Amino acid sequence: MSRPGSAPFLRRTFDGDRLLAAVCLGVPALGLVVFFLYPMVIVFLRSITLGDGSYGLANYAEVLSTRGFWRATRHSMVMGLSTAAISVLLGFVIAHGLHRCAFRGKALIRAAIVLPLLAPSLVQALGLIFLLGRNGLVNRLFGTDLDIYGFWGLLIANTLYALPQAVMIIGAALALSDARTYEAAEVLGASPWRQFRDITLPAARFGILNAAFVTFIITITDFGNAAVIGGDYSVLATEIYSQVIGQMNFNLGAVVGIMLLLPTVVAYVIERQASKRQEGRGGSAAVPFVPTPSAVRDLPMGALSFLLAAAIALVIGIVVYASFVRLWPYRFDLTFRHYAITLAGGYSSLWTTIYVSLIAATGGTVLVFLLGLGLRRAPAAVARPIQMIAVMPAAVPGMVLGLAYILTFNSTATPLHLLYGTAALIAAVNFYHYHTQAFLTVMTGFRQLPVALEEAAGSLGAGLGRIATGVIAPFLAPMLISAFFFLFMRSMVTLSAVVFLTTPKLTVASVTIMRLDDAGLTSQAAAFSTVVMLVVALALGSMKLLMRRLGRAAHGAGAG
Repeated sequence: MSRPGSAPFLRRTFDGDRLLAAVCLGVPALGLVVFFLYPMVIVFLRSITLGDGSYGLANYAEVLSTRGFWRATRHSMVMGLSTAAISVLLGFVIAHGLHRCAFRGKALIRAAIVLPLLAPSLVQALGLIFLLGRNGLVNRLFGTDLDIYGFWGLLIANTLYALPQAVMIIGAALALSDARTYEAAEVLGASPWRQFRDITLPAARFGILNAAFVTFIITITDFGNAAVIGGDYSVLATEIYSQVIGQMNFNLGAVVGIMLLLPTVVAYVIERQASKRQEGRGGSAAVPFVPTPSAVRDLPMGALSFLLAAAIALVIGIVVYASFVRLWPYRFDLTFRHYAITLAGGYSSLWTTIYVSLIAATGGTVLVFLLGLGLRRAPAAVARPIQMIAVMPAAVPGMVLGLAYILTFNSTATPLHLLYGTAALIAAVNFYHYHTQAFLTVMTGFRQLPVALEEAAGSLGAGLGRIATGVIAPFLAPMLISAFFFLFMRSMVTLSAVVFLTTPKLTVASVTIMRLDDAGLTSQAAAFSTVVMLVVALALGSMKLLMRRLGRAAHGAGAG
């Protein structure tokens, strides 16, 4: 069967289809060049630009000779490795409980696991401050003198933020296991422990490795938690912020950004290899594993899973509760006074964030769809390098991409400076920050699209435009919806990628939360966080409702 885009197929169609295919490929590719590759080249050039305008490595020598940089690097690596180890261990416990144990209430655990994804990363830090800070509940109730700022507070906050990623990745690996393997092991007399050691762990090893590198990347590139609860425990993300915002030293900030990029790229390459190995294990003929009740296994695993889920819910829930408390922690009567936010621009940043997120989600979904359509019809020699560029943004930390944008678009050397200070630029950085995930989601749908559908439409005289809108788009609807809401929700809560791009006249919700906390208005920061979480939760609910309706429509069509 010939591949769409092969010579016989193109000869049967009007030449305009070739032009349309070229546009579908060229526009998104141009966007990747202008809004990703070019800014990354600029940040590298700025890192080697000296004071007199010449190029050299003196900036690197200056940064590498400072104790502050090596302290931040050491802290970042220790924090990343520690968070990854704890997140993977706890994530495996929860994932094993959800997929390999039989107990009630799993829906509650899944709901709690989703909570950190609904909020900016700094919300975890805010929750810990309300619980364990100097005026936190624990210190007030028990008369202790806990100091949550620094390594331990940041470790807990990062673990809570990264844990959902570990659970989902390891859970996906466990879900790929074939029940017949366990049935065969039981027939051969293998004990439950032997099955766990010889079947479950080896089957999940690539998922565990993948989760370890994903949580490592999330941790060393996160800015929100480190800014709120890190205290004197400096990391590379806060070092970049200090160089750029605190000292206005863009060239040295670019050096630190490039140095942060190195471990992230290495971790991402290894993570992608682990993901490919894990995907290679899947098979459509696999029989889903259905756990049978076992009190010895289910009781402790269920208890641990509920305990971890409760910890996540408690940290997020205390932020919501504190937003209604009149004066934390002295007067606990409830009030809406903290929602009357007038400082830091009030709620204008919330409406701006919703607007920006809609632009990023709508434009981003259209662009990745066009890119997938163009790649499907492009020669392999053209498609491969573009595909490689399309997945590269995942290896770039948001802080580095945001820095690249301010260095690129705040310069009057090109007409691109007209975008600086606009909602369109913030939408662009949000989209290209999460471009890889949206692109891979849509490409999954393209790989599942039967070639026969397109050829049948083409044989009936439909051009590429008609095929794209009447055949391909309806088939890919679930993936397009997922990509849209993913981009919207991540744009609502991201901080590191946009912290450099806000201006006094244009800011976003996550930056407003950080500024309210910096000003000592912690309860108002909690209130603003609650509103943001509500918006994202509504978006998530809308996505699930749309996906459910699509599923029912597909089922009804199949039954008909």
